[in-house]
Amino acid sequence: EVQLVESGGGSVQAGGSLRLSCVASGFTFDDYAIGWFRQAPGKEREGVACISSSDGSTYYGDNVKGRFTISSDNAKNPTYLQMDSLEPEDTATYYCAAAPSDTPCYYLSRGEYDYWGQGTQVTVSS
Repeated sequence: EVQLVESGGGSVQAGGSLRLSCVASGFTFDDYAIGWFRQAPGKEREGVACISSSDGSTYYGDNVKGRFTISSDNAKNPTYLQMDSLEPEDTATYYCAAAPSDTPCYYLSRGEYDYWGQGTQVTVSS
């Protein structure tokens, strides 16, 4: 059974930083993408960043480009999302998700992520 567990959320003032972690277990596939998504109350879930195990490529949403960094210690675990220069608009529940695929994650849609974590709350105050 594939499981994803996020941690590292919390409350921070604008301009601060947080680092989220995603630990995955139960993978039986060789190549996959890990994506970070977020959902604020009343808004749709949006993609934040992703990383591909096949080629190490990464992709960032326009709202976080230059402020957030996705990385992985090795080919498997864990996956981190370093969030700097946080803004109140970054307040949301953050989810990590996994897509069994060797396609670079830039080309993957949200629906191709089959496995999701339970989410971790990030709150940024002004």
